[in-house]
Amino acid sequence: MRKLYITLGLILSLLVACSPSFPTSTTAASQPFLEEDASGSLQVFFLDVGQGDSTLIRTPKGQHLLIDGGDNHKGEDVVDYLKQLGVKSLDAIIATHPDADHIGGLDTVINAIPTKSVYAPKVSHTTNTYKDFLLAVKNRGLKIRSAKAGLALPLDGVTAEFVAPVAEYSKDLNAWSAVLRIQYGNTSFLFTGDAEARSEADMLKSPEILKVDVLKVGHHGSDTSTSQEFLNAVKPTYAVISAGKDNKYGHPKPAIINRLKKSKATVYRTDTQGTITAVSDGSKITFETTR
Repeated sequence: MRKLYITLGLILSLLVACSPSFPTSTTAASQPFLEEDASGSLQVFFLDVGQGDSTLIRTPKGQHLLIDGGDNHKGEDVVDYLKQLGVKSLDAIIATHPDADHIGGLDTVINAIPTKSVYAPKVSHTTNTYKDFLLAVKNRGLKIRSAKAGLALPLDGVTAEFVAPVAEYSKDLNAWSAVLRIQYGNTSFLFTGDAEARSEADMLKSPEILKVDVLKVGHHGSDTSTSQEFLNAVKPTYAVISAGKDNKYGHPKPAIINRLKKSKATVYRTDTQGTITAVSDGSKITFETTR
């Protein structure tokens, strides 16, 4: 009998030693959080792409919208994120404006993942990064639809409408930023790209559409965005900042962090918390971070 116990013990030890190891949490620093039981919910993934912007939105009906794709060297990372999240096609891509840290990775994404439509403001740029983006769109047989205030996106189960650019801004690329508002049930999000005070002032001409629960903070938390007047109109419960760790610009600026905290908004940051996931059931919003 004693020999039998020893043999069983050895077998169990070997089984444990040879068993594959599984992560104890879905919030590992290298992976976005995936809410397994979030069917019928709106899921927003603020991807950690360093000093840049990239946000994936999954609608309650399973459609996918990507806003920006990070810098040139982050394109593969964005594709990896999308594949981890089970994204096989994109219903729409929004290139908020031609700055490299927003559109640099989009050519890689467009080349890798079938895309149905592309939106961008009606402003051009002469950089190779912008040309690569245009070439990727052309090679997919797509045409860029002009992003401007009042244009609605054909997404199921949510209301998605551009609230900027409101006007034309010559060569001021940040002011041209496409700003999207999404409403799901009683919850709402505002994605502002690099829109600065000039664009914010134009958006404030229609303040009734600006109030939301979640504000994607403009220009990585630069003090040229998120004016007090704009923040007073938005009145966010949550604020998300996409920025790179120890970036040379000093983003997010302490003044903006203080301004957000004084407004009683809960602040999330990709530079300190990694990819941030917001899940809305139409009534409440929950957040998860990867670190």
